[in-house]
Amino acid sequence: MFERYVVQNLNIMKENQDHFEVLRKIDKVKKTSQRKLAEDLGFSLGKLNYCLKALQKKGLVKIRNFQKNPDKINYIRYIITPKGISVRTNLTISFMKRKMKEYDELKKELENK
Repeated sequence: MFERYVVQNLNIMKENQDHFEVLRKIDKVKKTSQRKLAEDLGFSLGKLNYCLKALQKKGLVKIRNFQKNPDKINYIRYIITPKGISVRTNLTISFMKRKMKEYDELKKELENK
């Protein structure tokens, strides 16, 4: 039972990390293809598509096709919603707290040697 809880928690943390990375990348690159975005993130195309759909379903991103682009099939504009900005900020804070905790633990470990 406890192992199942730990595995579920780890999966949620990994999913949050993936969503955080996608939100950060979308904020930096407004116009891109899913293939290029997946490549930049080191994700498979299927994993990125899954993340984007989850983010869209949660209302964190809007996905728009380019209207005036002759290659509009290849390019999509990803827009982070205000809710998405808020969630990204909270994920950033959580990420930084986790990294600071890891740093403190490593520092203590080195001091004890």
